[in-house]
Amino acid sequence: MLDTRVTVTVHASDPLSRAGVVSHLQHQPTVEIVQNQGGAAARERAEQTERESKKEGGGQALGAVAIMPIDRFDEITAAELRRLVRGGEQRVVLIARDLREPELMTIVEYGVRAILWRHQATPQRLLRAVQSAARGEGDLPPDLISTLLTQVGQLRRSVATSASVGLAPTFGMAPREVDVLRLVAEGLDTRQISEKLAYSERTVKNVLHALMTRLQLHNRAHAVAYALREGYI
Repeated sequence: MLDTRVTVTVHASDPLSRAGVVSHLQHQPTVEIVQNQGGAAARERAEQTERESKKEGGGQALGAVAIMPIDRFDEITAAELRRLVRGGEQRVVLIARDLREPELMTIVEYGVRAILWRHQATPQRLLRAVQSAARGEGDLPPDLISTLLTQVGQLRRSVATSASVGLAPTFGMAPREVDVLRLVAEGLDTRQISEKLAYSERTVKNVLHALMTRLQLHNRAHAVAYALREGYI
């Protein structure tokens, strides 16, 4: 649970979708919805929130979150996503009615932090996705994780013939990083991973943060995709 407020902008193509997202979050005490101004308002408010948190002795800094409900993934949607994630100033939660497998990989590569199915986007589920994105962690439904694993598994098999047996990838991955990512791929959250591996939750987060920083990976799903593609899991 977050103690500080997360600034959120809603980027919807129609007023009804925007109103639905706002109605889900407007009474949440840890969320502040701001008007869209090219992300500027959210970034300014997030910086102010961070300053206030530090002044009050608060915890971790939180990123501004952009929520984007879509019916389908097309060129217009792709361009808007690229704009939102450019520079890493906003962390995106995508609410989708439907996604095809190639679209899922593209969205993950863009750096989208969390994806929700529209029919599963209850107020509490949406709040959890916003909080995860604000912390930089990400959140995917189990069926999307399965789809992603299948897709990157196919990519892995397609390049397997060019790899020698036992050959280490260009960027090394420590055994405990592999252990953590394998459990992420199985759909476990930070607490469950810490229990499985007898690590603290902070250690699990530090392992993932160090890995993603070193390999320039956008989020946990991207890290799993990389590990599968390189043959680690």
